[in-house]
Amino acid sequence: MIVIKFGGSSLKTVRKIDHCIGIVKAALPRRPVVVVSAHGGTTDRLIQAAKEALAGKVDLDRITEFHLILLDSLRLERSLVKDLLDGLETILRGVSLVRELTPKTMDHVVSFGERISARIMAAALTSRGVPAQPVNAYEIGFVTDSNHGRAAPLPGIEEEIARSLGSLNKVPVVTGFIGRDDLGNITTIGRNGSDYTAAIIGAAVEAEEIQIWTDVDGVMTADPSLGLKVHNLPLLSFGEASELSYYGAEVLHTGTLIPAIRKNIPIRVANTEKPDQPGTRIVTQAAPGDKLAKSIVYKEDVCLINVVSPRLMSASLLLSYALERLTRLGIGVHIAATSVSSVSFVTDGNYPDGLLQKAVEELKELWSVSLERDKAIVCVVGEELRAGAGSLGRIFTVLGEQGVKARLVSQSASELNVAFLVDNSEIKPAVTALHDLLLNDLKQ
Repeated sequence: MIVIKFGGSSLKTVRKIDHCIGIVKAALPRRPVVVVSAHGGTTDRLIQAAKEALAGKVDLDRITEFHLILLDSLRLERSLVKDLLDGLETILRGVSLVRELTPKTMDHVVSFGERISARIMAAALTSRGVPAQPVNAYEIGFVTDSNHGRAAPLPGIEEEIARSLGSLNKVPVVTGFIGRDDLGNITTIGRNGSDYTAAIIGAAVEAEEIQIWTDVDGVMTADPSLGLKVHNLPLLSFGEASELSYYGAEVLHTGTLIPAIRKNIPIRVANTEKPDQPGTRIVTQAAPGDKLAKSIVYKEDVCLINVVSPRLMSASLLLSYALERLTRLGIGVHIAATSVSSVSFVTDGNYPDGLLQKAVEELKELWSVSLERDKAIVCVVGEELRAGAGSLGRIFTVLGEQGVKARLVSQSASELNVAFLVDNSEIKPAVTALHDLLLNDLKQ
């Protein structure tokens, strides 16, 4: 059995859906379970519709028109999703009347994207000779906590998921991204969470492979949007993929790898429009190559918090106290560094307005604190870094030659990555210089 996940960009047009159907047909001997995201752009439209309803305007025209055109083009009946569109309108009218949009209601609103997508994809497969049925993930045991917008799947749900899927005699087309809590409320597990759904289902059925089909050729040596001549990485270790995902690679959801690692299930990331290409295969171990590293990624719009103790408090106490305050406020830390009387933290810059400032004010009660915005983490990732004694020197020499000042340098004990802080404006020169080094310079 294998799990095949299609992202929204792979389901946006009839032509792309036909590619997906071809992929499923080719996989029939391997007993596929299909997981789908909402059709491309739908989640954003649903969020916008919910916000407009909060302001008193209920308008489903764009959402309805998009899906009806898709149904017509696939030669499917419009009635297939009528009850879902009607249900969505009812909820939005409720929002407009009470002028309230809670996280629970928002989760319910955005869930319609995946629910509609599963119905359309299952019907399209059936019409082309592959008997399929739509399945809401929460109906097969995908239970989460009640943290709406970022719900976490509960431990122990895999047995029920496996039992439920095993009882089906058609190809299941399962909704990604959504679940249900113990109270029966629909939840979502975070944007791009369909990858995570696929991985949990893969672990549940002990799949031979989890396939993530998207609109790129796999995991690349750098972000192609920077205008670089990037290359596909045919093989990665779970450790390398985890670092790339954490520090900004958008090909995989951060949590996707956890169930796969636990059950030692390979993950394949591939391009829906190039099904004959191998994409990137992620496995337990991948032999180091002959380059400096595998890839360069970045996470922009982070913040640097500097905390200095004028009383020369020990670094361990300073770190402990500062982390306790940040954790209590729900602020995570990507990188931390200490000196004899100071600590520095790198954290996301997209927390709700005022939260970071509140953290600064609390820390100022005891210490001198500064907050620097518009920063970015750049990270070089690869098993090769373990063996390259001169890797760090070469990395920072190249950066210096470009006039990029790297701060808060961090290398994990695993030696799989080297991360550092730069200004947002330095992302492109830093990544470009390191990418040239990565491609052109053999290990020394």
